[in-house]
Amino acid sequence: MDANVNPLAVILGYFDSKGDRLLYRYPYQTLGQTEVASEEQRKSRKRNPFAVAHVDDLLQAPTQGQGQLQGFADEVLLALFAVKPQLCNQKFELKLNDVRFVSHPTLIPSSTTAAAKKQQMLINIVFALHAQASYSIVKCYHELSKRLGLALKFEEQRCGYLTEQTALMARTHDEQQQQPLERTLELIAERCTLAQALRSIFHDLCTTGLLSTSLNDNLTLCFCLPAKAHQLHKKGSMVDPETIDRCLRALKPYHGMLLLVDFAELLDCVPPTGARMLWQLVDAYNPLISLQSMASNADLSIEHVYKLVSHLVYWAKATIIYPLCETNVYVIAPDAPLHTKSHLVEKFSARFAGMSLFEVISDFSLPTSIGHLTTPLQQPARQGILAQMVIWMLQHHLLMQLHTYVQFMPSEDEFGDSASCSNQLREAASDDEDAEEEEDQEHDPGGSMLSMSSQPLPVPTVSIGSHRRDVSEDQSSLASDNIVVQPSSSHKSNFSITASMSTDNCDSLDSMEDEQKLKELLHVFSDADRAAIRRIPASANVDDLSLLVKLYQMGYFKSEHHLEEIMYFENLRRSQLLQLLDKFRDVLIIYETEDPAIASMYNTK
Repeated sequence: MDANVNPLAVILGYFDSKGDRLLYRYPYQTLGQTEVASEEQRKSRKRNPFAVAHVDDLLQAPTQGQGQLQGFADEVLLALFAVKPQLCNQKFELKLNDVRFVSHPTLIPSSTTAAAKKQQMLINIVFALHAQASYSIVKCYHELSKRLGLALKFEEQRCGYLTEQTALMARTHDEQQQQPLERTLELIAERCTLAQALRSIFHDLCTTGLLSTSLNDNLTLCFCLPAKAHQLHKKGSMVDPETIDRCLRALKPYHGMLLLVDFAELLDCVPPTGARMLWQLVDAYNPLISLQSMASNADLSIEHVYKLVSHLVYWAKATIIYPLCETNVYVIAPDAPLHTKSHLVEKFSARFAGMSLFEVISDFSLPTSIGHLTTPLQQPARQGILAQMVIWMLQHHLLMQLHTYVQFMPSEDEFGDSASCSNQLREAASDDEDAEEEEDQEHDPGGSMLSMSSQPLPVPTVSIGSHRRDVSEDQSSLASDNIVVQPSSSHKSNFSITASMSTDNCDSLDSMEDEQKLKELLHVFSDADRAAIRRIPASANVDDLSLLVKLYQMGYFKSEHHLEEIMYFENLRRSQLLQLLDKFRDVLIIYETEDPAIASMYNTK
């Protein structure tokens, strides 16, 4: 685990035609005798003069008592950061023993200088880090330094803010020359809003990793350090931006979103200009529906929803899930903190009065679908409470969802009997068919429209913080999450065969046509695979074989696409797909595992 996330110090260097000044740094505790020791004393020291005070656990330690920068006099730091103009507006990185300095020196035209002179000042906001800090962490701090420089450049051009603040800092240094440096820096923090902002940034980086800092009461700077922020929900995890990007690139319209914080905590991750669009999404938020449905309900494009959801995930405000429904299969996460002294035990009891976390989660010791834990005789309120408990356990990373993947494997000798898989598929397909028949009778007596999946769970209300909404209001929107299809072609085929039995000639012609079509379909397989498929009775049915070949050619039988993804992109009902897998069980292997796109973010140590 990379424990070198917290900064050691933030330093403000300022350079113009009048000279170079190290105007401010934080923390500003006295650095000890190393600053005033003579050159001979420094040379005689066996200890590394550029050292970091040791802290057992920088990742979780509070800001007081953290590792601090030791052994660097201000004159030394000033010499290190006096970057030439040719090296400005690009990454500056310097490793000195066990300390790494990173910044983005920025040239800023002075707003108070006559246009003819075109004098420029150089601002350098430097973060001191542990030398062992990962590339991703260093990259984040460089980005923050760059954004701070751009923000100060904007405020300088708008109202001369940087000139005013640096002059006040320099004047304080001159006035306090006889005072200890620590007292001078404290006084600067009292007088200068820029110093106050830098101090606030340092503390936020060390505590939450989330910044929402106002510069000059005008410009709001929002920034997230993911390696720190994601630990708020799962201690010990190291989620870097690259991992988040891989997850977000795999986002599909059928995915859902699960908020991890109260609604009130969402707006601090966007500047005021972006609040309206975010609130549109939040108002349409429901963990039971897909991103596509949320986009429709919020009157936003799916691309805008992707960007907003990606932002919330990056800021550890939300996570990606598959929308909650009865067919979802969950199991206890392997790294779930479920020891008897876990703080989550009391937190769960406070949220669900009279319920035991261990008792509830024990139902998921083995992979279990939500539908298996509910019965038609249960009251909707009871089913709703179960859904809320599952949501709570997902928010705290106690459960992980398993999806069914399919692998085309013509020879089953190496894998033994597939009867157990067959029974599982038959049972799932039968249950799904029953549910769909009931739904068809209720919503569409003619049977012309069939739902893709089982009914969503009845959750009475979605309540996060003070924001509550009746989910029943959204039931009409759930229909958009169910892919609507026409009756399968197999129904038509059965009808036509039955009708044609009256004439032997037509029957014979149909048989010849079907046989020719079967040969054409089987042509996509190799000789060995073709022989294995021909031994399966279902291969004599044109419609069944056509669907098998279509999914095979689309690459769905390579263990890379779970059933929900196949259903979405190929417009199939779950029962259709399960029946097909059952019929061709001799050449198809199924197994359950996590969606790698989602799981990648939460298996990182």
